[in-house]
Amino acid sequence: MSELRLERHYPISAETLFAWVSDPDKLLKWWGPEGLHVPEHDLDFTRKGPWYSVMVNEEGERFKVSGHVTHVDPPKSVGFTWGWHDDADARGAESHVILTVEDTETGARLILDHRDLSDADIAANHEKGWTSSLRKLDAQIQ
Repeated sequence: MSELRLERHYPISAETLFAWVSDPDKLLKWWGPEGLHVPEHDLDFTRKGPWYSVMVNEEGERFKVSGHVTHVDPPKSVGFTWGWHDDADARGAESHVILTVEDTETGARLILDHRDLSDADIAANHEKGWTSSLRKLDAQIQ
């Protein structure tokens, strides 16, 4: 199994940053890599339970991912399972994501841990996707 860890620092409070990673309205402003939009979703990381999103690129290709929010500890962390769907809508291998928010002297830090990825190539692909998504978050906050 492989995993990845990304960190970002923001000049805002931990409470405000936690809202950006949990509240559906804020989450939709940065969810998914650049060039994709999210026309269908149940993205609410403020509560435990199922979630999903369908991301669509400029060519109309659809990418569905879903999971279950496993814990919510405002304003510290939220965790959820993650699984891509194939063209027949069958859910594939499950991995786990934890978004942790910590206070810093100059604001707050976001730590993204994506665990239980099946191999290094899958981890590298997820790193590209999360890095692109976090650039969208950076643009919203900075």
